[in-house]
Amino acid sequence: MDRAEKFALKVTLVLLGVFTGLLVYAAKGLNIDVPTCITDVEPFTEGKLIQHAEDRYELHLLAKMWYFEPGEIEIPAGSVVDIYLTSADVIHGIKIVGTNVNLMAIPGAVAYARYKFDKPGEYLIVCHEYCGIGHQNMAGKLIVKPTTTARR
Repeated sequence: MDRAEKFALKVTLVLLGVFTGLLVYAAKGLNIDVPTCITDVEPFTEGKLIQHAEDRYELHLLAKMWYFEPGEIEIPAGSVVDIYLTSADVIHGIKIVGTNVNLMAIPGAVAYARYKFDKPGEYLIVCHEYCGIGHQNMAGKLIVKPTTTARR
């Protein structure tokens, strides 16, 4: 082994020891933890629809191989929905057909969109990012029911 190689090896080992010591000091001495992945904490661990007011909803849509959770959502017409999309495994995407909602679901990240569903009907939710062999079956449904508040 060349003399310069021995020197570089020694410097590398010393730096490796210093950095490892700093990591141990930060973890034990300063009580610094590695941050948790945002998709591993509530409310992003499960898919659900939360109603905040008569016409305001918060939708936590969780994409997994090869389905959306929840798979079917019902809201009244005229509702404003804040959509939070996360992925539990690989990169997915959603397109709500008939709207301009088009998001990427990247593991560890949360995508957001707000949309007002004025028109009653069924809106198909599809994955637009190839996510594996079951990708073609990955779909959900958002049903916008007509409001029955007919006034005289």
